[in-house]
Amino acid sequence: MKSDVYSFGVVLLEIISGQDVIDLSRENCNIVEWTSFILENGDIESIVDPNLHQDYDTSSAWKVVELAMSCVNRTSKERPNMSQVVHVLNECLETCEKWRKSQEVDLSSPLELSIVVDTEINPKAR
Repeated sequence: MKSDVYSFGVVLLEIISGQDVIDLSRENCNIVEWTSFILENGDIESIVDPNLHQDYDTSSAWKVVELAMSCVNRTSKERPNMSQVVHVLNECLETCEKWRKSQEVDLSSPLELSIVVDTEINPKAR
C-alpha cells in the first residue's frame, strides 16, 4: 500500500509540474530530487507547470506539492494512506473551485467602455 502511495506522489509531481519523472538535462534528474531542491528556496512558481501561466490558486498548489512530497517520503511509515490523500485532494479541489469563481467576470452585466478618440491629425497650438 505504501509503495502505491509513493507512486501516486510521483504522479502528482508529474501532473503539477508538467515535468518528466527522469530528465537527464536537469541537475537533479529525478523529479522528487528536483522538487525538493526547488522547495528549499520556497519557489512554488518554479515547480508548477509554466503552461498554466500562473492561472491557479497558489495555496492549493502548495498543498498539492506538499501532499506529493509527503507521499514520496523516504520513510514509508510517514507517508499518508490513500484515504488521507483523497481527503486532501478534495480540499484542494474545493479551494480551487472557490478561487476560480472569484476570478470569473460577470458576463451577465453589460460592460461599459468609454473611449475618447481625437481625430485631428494636426498638432494643436498651445
